Amino acid sequence: MSFFPGEKLRYAETHFKFKLPWSLLYRPWPEIIFDMPFQVVPGQTPVLWIVVRDADKFPAVMESVELRISEKKDDQRTIRLDAKMDQAIDFLQIPLTDLEPGTYKIFPTATVSCNGQKKTFTRWNLPRLKPKPISVQILSEVPPKAPGFAAGEMHCHTYYSKDHVEYGASPAVLQKAAKDVGLDFVSCTDHAYDFAFTDEDYTKEAESPAPRFQGLRDEIAKLPMESDDPLMLAGEEVSAGNSKGENVHMTVMAPEAYLPGLGDCGRYWLDNKPTRKISQILEATKAHCFAAHPFQQMGLLEKFIFRRGYWKHEDLNLEKKHGIRGIQFWNGIRDEGFKLGREFWINELGKGNYLLPIGGNDAHGDLNDTTAVATPLVSLKHSREHVFGKVRTVVRLPQDSVAGQSPLTLDSLNKAFDGDNCYITDGPALWWERNDEERERTVTFRARSNSDFGGGFRYIRIFGRRSLGGKLARDEEVCMESQVAARQSTDITVHADNFAYLRAECETGDGHFAMTSAAKLD
Repeated sequence: MSFFPGEKLRYAETHFKFKLPWSLLYRPWPEIIFDMPFQVVPGQTPVLWIVVRDADKFPAVMESVELRISEKKDDQRTIRLDAKMDQAIDFLQIPLTDLEPGTYKIFPTATVSCNGQKKTFTRWNLPRLKPKPISVQILSEVPPKAPGFAAGEMHCHTYYSKDHVEYGASPAVLQKAAKDVGLDFVSCTDHAYDFAFTDEDYTKEAESPAPRFQGLRDEIAKLPMESDDPLMLAGEEVSAGNSKGENVHMTVMAPEAYLPGLGDCGRYWLDNKPTRKISQILEATKAHCFAAHPFQQMGLLEKFIFRRGYWKHEDLNLEKKHGIRGIQFWNGIRDEGFKLGREFWINELGKGNYLLPIGGNDAHGDLNDTTAVATPLVSLKHSREHVFGKVRTVVRLPQDSVAGQSPLTLDSLNKAFDGDNCYITDGPALWWERNDEERERTVTFRARSNSDFGGGFRYIRIFGRRSLGGKLARDEEVCMESQVAARQSTDITVHADNFAYLRAECETGDGHFAMTSAAKLD
């Protein structure tokens, strides 16, 4: 929930209000937002989405949409819709079929009638929030990806996550958006606590959360799954108790059944103690679990009221048969939370714990940019920090899955995350190949970029930690740094020597970043 500084942004719910005080955000109109994937790969038709919320309470008609599309010159288009809007949530689409590769600013203006009134607005009708253009890059090439790997969104929310101030997109919209931006799979991680409240009234606790969780699974199961359709998974973001009795979040990839976690749902006022401990959640599922945004910064009020905290080493439960598999410290933006989470992950490597680095975006819909409640009942805010599919986790598939080029499955993904070879990126590809021959143990790092992601690399850095007398060195060291500014493709082979592991990071000319998991050598 977006009540306090540090919270993520998402589609903003503005119709919630108490009897007193009144709300400066409330309007007797449906919420309407224009949205679009931030990038579109070759071969896909760009789609402009019109997100309509609460039209069942406030029926309306979208009469027309006027588009101003700006690149080198403006392109004006008027589209007559006469679309009746009367659903609790709906997603209308406008295909844009003739956009050549390039970066565009799109200014959509809608004319809508509701309650006997007619209004015209640009981008959204959200009160007290200045309109911003949609920014979309039509790619000239398919994004670089390591052969035999699958790229996915590891942390996002559908419209099963909704409460007083937020809601998400439908699984169908996210699948289409995933295809547009170039993803192979999507792990939908809706809040465990939102499943526990009714769809009709998100302040009323349901008799059982299981039917709503099963509803997400059923809806995803009905989606098309042709050879080029991204695999959609029904997962959860579970609020669980850390070693200090505070609420932290963990994402679970396609659990077998609903996992409870209502600790910081905000619906019980100050009664926000964790429902279950992390260890109890891990014991209740065989699915892969990940520490979600372990060091996302938060204010004192958020810590006090929602009893939220940070992850600790002991919370990973690595001594148990089923512990945390990875740490999602890249949460849409390389901020202080990323910096501290990366350090936490590196410290775990220094203890011999080869956890996977995980990237995700925590997007609630949010295909292009994000809107959110800044001050409840008073003001909204806007950002471009948590956008669906922008930060990807790319994992090496088992060889039997790649050989036959069969459709991606949950089983093959589970086997992939059992392994140790992945990278996280917002653009370039960066991966390693380990040569385990006894005579000459080496690791080859391969980096790939293209003109869409800034061309060549500013740097590629290889990090390693030595094994000295059976013990790991205290610190990592930079064992190689390559300045290859003019090249979009490079391979670097490093001899293992007495390194316990090697890993790499890179950045392109325009700031796109990638980093690998650790290639274990001892």
